[in-house]
Amino acid sequence: MKKLIAGFFCLVFCITLAGCGKGNAPQPAPLADGTYTAAFNTDSTMFHVNEANNGKGVLTVKDGQMTIHVSLVSKTIQNLFPGTAEQAQAAGAVLLQPTVDTVTYADGLTEEVHGFDIPVPYLDAEFDCALVGTKGVWYDHKVSVSDPAPITYGAEIADGEYTMSVTLTGGSGKASVQSPATVTVKDGVATAEIVWSSSHYESMTVDGVQYDPVNTEGNSTFLIPMTPDTDMAVQALTTAMSEPHLIDYVLHFDSSTLQSK
Repeated sequence: MKKLIAGFFCLVFCITLAGCGKGNAPQPAPLADGTYTAAFNTDSTMFHVNEANNGKGVLTVKDGQMTIHVSLVSKTIQNLFPGTAEQAQAAGAVLLQPTVDTVTYADGLTEEVHGFDIPVPYLDAEFDCALVGTKGVWYDHKVSVSDPAPITYGAEIADGEYTMSVTLTGGSGKASVQSPATVTVKDGVATAEIVWSSSHYESMTVDGVQYDPVNTEGNSTFLIPMTPDTDMAVQALTTAMSEPHLIDYVLHFDSSTLQSK
């Protein structure tokens, strides 16, 4: 009888623990499909977002699944794996492959680094993310994603392709951009095509995210997120001078000039 009673209390204790564990398990954040900026936090000073991006990446939510793109500090990290180092080395493990990102530092210098698209199971809690460097050794790390801020540019405009007048201020006053600009709205996100008066712009930075040219010939052209009727602070890296310079500008899109293209 004593053994029976002891077994009963043991069973109750185990069930209680299981229930508590289930209740404390992190759950996916209820984010709507869209694009967000978000903080990418790690447990290591050797594995983190490049300083040029202020600790943030671009979080994309599609069909309820979250993925964050982060630019790292160099090309040293060769692969990531959304799990442990042991799991990464198991047969059939699918490793995350790097992209080559160009980052622009505060002094105007640029550098090519590795970036990764990392699946995010949930927000505001740590999850496993293993990495392997040039020496072929896998390391376990804990990372987390927090503070998502929606990029909902143009949510008030129906999906479609438009033109909209845009003005540029800042810099030396010699540069200009083509106006009206082509604006494309899809799923509430507005993207503007910025065509500069020069072919010497190598990148643009908006809200801490760098954008590269979409053309290889002619005047520098970029596709950037757009907020109408707001002074948008942007930066552009130009090589027109003796050395590259990162210049502050302000773009202003006038929604009253919106026309269907």
